[in-house]
Amino acid sequence: MTTAVYIYIAYTIASIAMTVWVARTLHKNGRIFLLDAFKDKEEMADSVNHLLVVGFYLINIGFILLFLRLGTKPETLVEGIEYIATKLGVVLLVLGFMHFFNMFNFNRMRKKGRSHAVTGEVPPVITPVASSKTDEL
Repeated sequence: MTTAVYIYIAYTIASIAMTVWVARTLHKNGRIFLLDAFKDKEEMADSVNHLLVVGFYLINIGFILLFLRLGTKPETLVEGIEYIATKLGVVLLVLGFMHFFNMFNFNRMRKKGRSHAVTGEVPPVITPVASSKTDEL
C-alpha cells in the first residue's frame, strides 16, 4: 500500500472515533435536558435523544467520508501528517458546530417545555354529556 492509503485509513479511524466520542457525550448528557423539556416523559426524551444521535452520526460520518477526497493526495510522511492535521482540524470544527447546534436545540426544547409549565397551560377537560334519560340510569 502507498503512504496515502495509510494516511486515509488513519484519518478515517481518528475522525470516526472522535465522532463516536462526541455522540456518546451528547447522548448521555443531552438526556437530562430532554427529560426537562418533555416533563420527565422518559420514553419520549429517550426516543428524541436517540434520533438526534442517529442524525448526528449520519451527518458527521457522511461529511468525514466525503471530505476524504478533497485536497492534495499526500505522498510523503510530512505531507501525510499535515494532511491528517488539517483534515482532523476541520472535522473537529464541524463536530463543535454540530455540538453547539444540538445544545441550541436542546435548550429551545427545554425552554419550550418550561414555558408551558410556568404559564399553567392545561389541556381542556371534556366531560361526557348524557344524550337521553336512558344513559343516566
